Amino acid sequence: MRLPQSGTPPATPPAAEAGSLAHEYRVLQGRLASLTEEVARNDALLRKTQERELELLRATSLPQLFERLIIGLRTSYQLDGVHMMLQDPQHEIRHLLSGDALAEEELHGVRFVDALVTIAPQLAHLERPWLGPFHKADHELLVQGGARPGSLALIPLRRHEQLDGVLVFASVDSRRFSHDLATDFLAHLGVVAAICVENAVNRARLLRSGLTDFLTGFHNRRYLQARLREELARAQRARQSLACLMIDIDHFKRINDQHGHLAGDAVLREVAHRLDAEMRISDTGARFGGDEFAIVLSQATILDAETVATRVLEAVRGQPVLIGKSVAETVTLSIGVAAATPGESTRDYKVLAERLIAEADAALYRAKSAGRNRLATSPNLVS
Repeated sequence: MRLPQSGTPPATPPAAEAGSLAHEYRVLQGRLASLTEEVARNDALLRKTQERELELLRATSLPQLFERLIIGLRTSYQLDGVHMMLQDPQHEIRHLLSGDALAEEELHGVRFVDALVTIAPQLAHLERPWLGPFHKADHELLVQGGARPGSLALIPLRRHEQLDGVLVFASVDSRRFSHDLATDFLAHLGVVAAICVENAVNRARLLRSGLTDFLTGFHNRRYLQARLREELARAQRARQSLACLMIDIDHFKRINDQHGHLAGDAVLREVAHRLDAEMRISDTGARFGGDEFAIVLSQATILDAETVATRVLEAVRGQPVLIGKSVAETVTLSIGVAAATPGESTRDYKVLAERLIAEADAALYRAKSAGRNRLATSPNLVS
């Protein structure tokens, strides 16, 4: 019998070779199926992301945009929570939202902060989306409310090389967001969201500019009258009352005559500032004309309005107003107070608004006739 030469491997039997090839084929088939499934998932995710981005870009107001960011993304991506923090050091966005009759507490999932680093110090270095497990010490302030997450995705909202906010995706599944996952989709979503926020803020500024008094930054008379009709409709639905303060600066002409119109402008700005400090975010203040202001107090009784009017009187007269480098004037106010409770059958809110303003204005006249530096209340409840 002929033996195989030394060093020559034995020939692989045809059956074994076929079995090895079949195994490799099955492995390749499995990898191909896995890759095909991954491509299909990525394609579906891309389509979903594009659809959500288009929805964000179509938002016509800040409240609508926030709703689509928080509720829309949570539903679309089947998340346990979506939260957004926006840096708003001058409270501008909050004031713009107040013009939409939307209080901050109604914006579930949206928070405004003076500085993001006070919420989570690591946000100062957030250049790209961060994915990983939830750590209470680092992330507790980012996801207030709801079930404790297992994992998070922190998506920076950057514009002009500045971090303006962060979008937080939360999941109770600790494996949903991990460090090894790709972040391209999330990074692109963050860019689109940041652009949408910037555009919505600019649109709100533009809208407000036609309804704002340039000198004081308060709303103007046109805006107040429109907003008052909205508040009356809201009060009717809630079966509540609202109140109106008409405010006049005492002896304002004397300030103009003695110190000039620039001094008068300084007084108007400072009075507006002090009025604003005494208002809730849901209230509406306006420069009604000349030296006259108005405040609409939502969900307020006549007693609530008298309390606010008393605070306003003290806030203005309690500290002299600086109108030059060395000149200060003690400024006082006269205030008229009236309230309205819309009846169930009320439909003409314009007429009701005019009646409420007229009652407050009549009370203001009585306060001035009685010696100024005081408030007077209308005895008539408008309904």
